[in-house]
Amino acid sequence: MKFYYPDTFNIPLPEKHRFPGDKYGKLREALIREKLLKSEWLFESPLATPEEIGLVHNKEYIQDFFNGTLKSQKMKRIGFPWSHFLVKRTQATIGGAIASARSALDNGISGQLAGGTHHAHYDYGMGYCIFNDFAVASIKLLAEGLVDRVAILDLDVHQGDGNASLLRNNPNVFVASLHGEKNFPFRKYESDLDVPLPDHCNDEQYLQALSETLPRLAAFHPDIVLYQAGVDGLKTDKLGRLDLSFEGLKKRDEMVFSYFHRLGIPISMGIGGGYSNPIDDSVEAYVNTYRAAKEVYKF
Repeated sequence: MKFYYPDTFNIPLPEKHRFPGDKYGKLREALIREKLLKSEWLFESPLATPEEIGLVHNKEYIQDFFNGTLKSQKMKRIGFPWSHFLVKRTQATIGGAIASARSALDNGISGQLAGGTHHAHYDYGMGYCIFNDFAVASIKLLAEGLVDRVAILDLDVHQGDGNASLLRNNPNVFVASLHGEKNFPFRKYESDLDVPLPDHCNDEQYLQALSETLPRLAAFHPDIVLYQAGVDGLKTDKLGRLDLSFEGLKKRDEMVFSYFHRLGIPISMGIGGGYSNPIDDSVEAYVNTYRAAKEVYKF
């Protein structure tokens, strides 16, 4: 088994910044402490090259970000201050998505303890997303002939507008998104399948919507599913606006893993959003995703 982590490069953030950057290291520590992953299964995420990122993103945008010359307005839209560490961390997030997707093809299940940067578009980023990890991984796998069809299942509470804008015209990729109808981003792009959910959606409503979504992904006959397992639908999440419980989110993960495991379709995960107060709630929900994976895949 192989799972990847990019938290070697911590993002330096100003005091009282809204983004909970410490959640990634906390997750890795919790997974080892609770014996859900063995330490020898964990690998530092490799750094994606500008050429790999350029499979889906504008070359000038990439160069400006790497050089620290991106206009302040664009950095403000992303939500992070620029730094050399941020460049390395971003490369690791993209590289980890590629590596975990390849590993999933070999082992049936893999993932990165970060990722799901689904708000990144062709020539700009936003919502804490700079480059789009699942879009790059999808096109990389297709370009190398490792797969013929990729499905993205995005269960973050925020619509994957970047996934939709970058991939909606690619017949070899199917993008499905379950998300808060009235939540960020306020301009939504049309995915292959969008399932908007009302504010305060509960476990029962959510799981019913998911049960109707999974067969539509399966009908695409993907060779791999890239699973954005955001936990910002949790009731305690300050950006979520849904009322999902820990139990409901874990049941969500069990449904996803069980469904595609029965079909023999590999899954590669990115953990997606999580902004609970306290952040330990988000970390616990991420841990539950790995509990569900372990129960289904018996690793």
